Amino acid sequence: MTGESRAGRFGRARAFGRGLIRTRRRAVTSGAVMVVLVAGVGTWAFQGPLASKDHYCWGAWEQDSGPDILGDAAFTGDDARSRTSKEAPPTSGKPTGSCTLAVRSSRVYSGDELVQDTTVTVKYGRAPKDAGTRLTWLSDHLGNGAMPLPDGLPGAVAGARGLLVLPKRCDTRDGRPTAVTLDAQERPEPDDVITRSPDLGGSRMVTELLVKAANKGMEKAGCAPAEPLRTTSPVLTLPEKSETFYSDPACRINGLDLDLDEELERQARYQVGAVTADVQSCSVRTGRADVQFLDALMVAHPRIDALLKDLAGDKAPARGWRGKGVLASDHQLVRARCAGRPTTFLMLGAPAYAAKGHFAAFTDAVSQRLGCAAVAPAASAGTEGEH
Repeated sequence: MTGESRAGRFGRARAFGRGLIRTRRRAVTSGAVMVVLVAGVGTWAFQGPLASKDHYCWGAWEQDSGPDILGDAAFTGDDARSRTSKEAPPTSGKPTGSCTLAVRSSRVYSGDELVQDTTVTVKYGRAPKDAGTRLTWLSDHLGNGAMPLPDGLPGAVAGARGLLVLPKRCDTRDGRPTAVTLDAQERPEPDDVITRSPDLGGSRMVTELLVKAANKGMEKAGCAPAEPLRTTSPVLTLPEKSETFYSDPACRINGLDLDLDEELERQARYQVGAVTADVQSCSVRTGRADVQFLDALMVAHPRIDALLKDLAGDKAPARGWRGKGVLASDHQLVRARCAGRPTTFLMLGAPAYAAKGHFAAFTDAVSQRLGCAAVAPAASAGTEGEH
């Protein structure tokens, strides 16, 4: 009896000890689970609503995703800040769209309120139908210091604007190319004499914004390629700074001596733009406000040239010219084969200077550089050339 009682008591004590250990283990495990749950709740709260980002331009751009205009660098003032958007995405039934991003900030300095008001506008759709409007639209985006998009993408970019012609699968039903443009403007202060240029962070940033908007636009319109458009190479820089006319012809092109009067010559500057096999540009501006005086442009990239194909007409612009085109009072355009492919030469500017041979000088200089027969009559006399 006594031995059995002791054995029984010993067994019960061992069972109690094991139960106590299991209870403690459950408590430790439960505590660990609670710690994990609390940590999980904290992580969800931090990565959830507190970390949500705004999206703009049909969802193409995300807040703080890289380009300066989407982050804190966009704001120049601390007293008031806002970033708002207004958009109408393209669709397969209506392949036109637009989006506008407005960035505003202000600060008070020495009693004066300094206001920043930057607007970035993106448009998706075909080029303007009117000939004069389309040529100005194209020249504004390809000329005046713009440089070609990298990696062979058809278009150009500058510090506050860009153009990208979309793949052929996005052409309209009548065969006209679709393009995406980006333009930024800074609202001037009442006492500003010179128009202020918006700061989007440079051409590389503008390229990123433009390509992302194009990809999202094509997706919305139902014509996106299997692989999205992208760029990895750096954007080309201008070959040289703008120059005055004291000694050189415009853009160092023989024959572009504009014979300006003394006052206008003091205010005029020229800018050598892109000089590639696909695009060449030269722009002349006058006055502190950089008023357009002359823009000369050569386009040979097939997708960009397709924007101009229907504007050349069906006959030579004048006697002796090679190719087809028009010599109007507000623009001159000729399209001819050069170096084995269709090439368009264009000049916009003051009509009073159009008759002085500047367009012919530009086309001759560029065609010679490309290695093809002269397009203008003076230099092409007695030459068969390409047709």
